Amino acid sequence: MNDQRIMVVDDDYNINQLIKLYLEKEGYKVTPVHDGNQVQKAFKDNPPALVVLDLMLPGMDGWDICREIRKISDIPIIMLTAKGETFDKVLGLELGADDYMVKPFDPKELMARIKAVLRRHKPVKDDTAEIAYPNLSVNLSQYSVTYYGQQIEFPPKELELLYFLASNPNRVFTREQLLGQVWGFDFFGDSRTVDVHIKRIREKLNKENANGSWQIKTVWGVGYKFEVK
Repeated sequence: MNDQRIMVVDDDYNINQLIKLYLEKEGYKVTPVHDGNQVQKAFKDNPPALVVLDLMLPGMDGWDICREIRKISDIPIIMLTAKGETFDKVLGLELGADDYMVKPFDPKELMARIKAVLRRHKPVKDDTAEIAYPNLSVNLSQYSVTYYGQQIEFPPKELELLYFLASNPNRVFTREQLLGQVWGFDFFGDSRTVDVHIKRIREKLNKENANGSWQIKTVWGVGYKFEVK
């Protein structure tokens, strides 16, 4: 019996109920929320393992909810919304969403995405999960990045992506491989997720690093690598 709790935030009662029925059939516990202003209390009262989040809500909208959750937690967030423009998808990913589905949707595909994200999202237990290069230290157990002696704030997925690449220096990974290793999308992930996160990482690490001893390099037509000279 699956005892993980999923929070479903959607003001459409029928959609919320449909997702709830499918989740309960899979053995999950469900916290349905219909108003953005109710999320914070519901999150505190019954901490979920994952949030399915609509964007257009009464009260606080999905964008702000995502921002607030990312301030206190790295739990997976799947945005489920009628807003299907590329701009909206990119913004959602930049704010820290782990996946993005557009309505109308197939409930079975949503269940598959939830399982894939949860399968890869595991708490870090290794107290020594740290890797260091000149002027850069990434500590996965503490979810911290130190760059030129200063701690830089990184959303969880950006940090995990940086840590994974830096842990495999000079090895080229396709976007699909990075999706599988960091997000666990298996098949459903959008490769633009990787591009967005790489762009944000580069913006944060924008100083000349240690005379060019390392860099996140684009390998055109293939993917990315953490190049060490």
